[in-house]
Amino acid sequence: MRGLHGATFAQSAPGDDHVDDDSPDTHRNAPQPDPVCLYGLVGDVARAGGEGTEANPYAIAANFMAYLSCAIGRGPYLAVGNTWHHARLFILHIGRSGRGRKGDAVSLVNRLDTALRQLRETAAPPIHRGGLSSREGLVSLFHDGYKQGKLEVPAILDKRLWVVESEFANVLHQGRREGNTLSAALRDCWDGVCLKPATKSNRLYASHPHLCLSGAISPSELLGLMRARELTNGFANRFLMLWAEREKVVPFPKATPQETVDTLAARMLGVLDFVQAERVTERDHMRIELTAQAQGLYSQLYRGELIDDSAGERVTALLERRAPMLLRLAMIFALSDLQTRIDVQHIQAAMGWIRHGVESAKFVFVKATDAAASVRTTAAVKKIVDFLRDKGTATRWQITTECFQGHASKSTIDAAIERLLLASPPQITVQPEPRIRGARGRQTNIYALSVGQSVPVIER
Repeated sequence: MRGLHGATFAQSAPGDDHVDDDSPDTHRNAPQPDPVCLYGLVGDVARAGGEGTEANPYAIAANFMAYLSCAIGRGPYLAVGNTWHHARLFILHIGRSGRGRKGDAVSLVNRLDTALRQLRETAAPPIHRGGLSSREGLVSLFHDGYKQGKLEVPAILDKRLWVVESEFANVLHQGRREGNTLSAALRDCWDGVCLKPATKSNRLYASHPHLCLSGAISPSELLGLMRARELTNGFANRFLMLWAEREKVVPFPKATPQETVDTLAARMLGVLDFVQAERVTERDHMRIELTAQAQGLYSQLYRGELIDDSAGERVTALLERRAPMLLRLAMIFALSDLQTRIDVQHIQAAMGWIRHGVESAKFVFVKATDAAASVRTTAAVKKIVDFLRDKGTATRWQITTECFQGHASKSTIDAAIERLLLASPPQITVQPEPRIRGARGRQTNIYALSVGQSVPVIER
């Protein structure tokens, strides 16, 4: 029989109830998000949608954040170096078929959109639910105008677009077609760069797009369709992946009262008025900054959790954009509070989502046995750093015999040393020990902490 990752498990023979003490325990709990994620307006929407239904409140919250990030538009911006970040999110809800309640997680957001349009049609963003198939088809949804024979097709001025891909597997299927550049176009949309024609025969342009995406997929589809190319070319790491399934069984779910929906929609409109979202032809007219306290917390996270690569190369590639994603989430929480300054509570709420995204990616992409090995390696990493901090320098033999007293396997120590050497920036250095002229035998290496480096794992 097969588990989540396709591993084969032998079925016990009748009467075979003995326990193999030598077998590692590889059972894992599904990822559970921190309640800090449900901050402010986002949390109120999540709780309203989860009450009396089987929809997962965190999945509702994630889809609502994608919608709200789209409605906010490109007016508010956060400058990081030479890059201007906008509140633009790609969300990927992962859950097993029939248990993820992926459709239910979007239902309340759709009702909020309807209520918002009744308050003011122009405040709500355009929505596309039909599925994406190509770069050209995507550009046509917010093009800059074009000629069709003698007919002049006017430009679409509102570049906001919320895309709902209830079958995200379709996007991954399209990416496998020869010559299809949809995934590259979506990467450009996350970055906010202008979409230019992919071929000379196609003259469709889309300048300054503000596309936000809510996708849903089962873990088996994601594992089966996500190829190495998507993992390494920056497509997958632009998505905040979250594992979310139903938390309770409700035979007769109750709809969220319309009065509650209307109240939440009115609060949304207040946020959109604050950011002047209806100035759809203007960009970067509201600068967002971090308070001094928020800068301090972000700096600590940036030097630690946000660059942690303990999950291995494959999952680390999925998490490369944790830092900008954190800032975009924090922007949404701050703007929902009608503030242009990101504060500590906004960073904390955003970091809750980043941590859940990390755990979700590990749960889906890392086998339980590999996860157990990673935990051992992480513990060994910290022990080596503490040992080198006290001792200054050490040989490999000293690390094995003095640091671990011979109680760690060679593979665990090798993995820990390699992780420290390949960290960015490197946490330790290795240099050959000077040899006496004419000496024979194996060269001895000396290990030491890199200058200014500390323990690469931040304790939560």
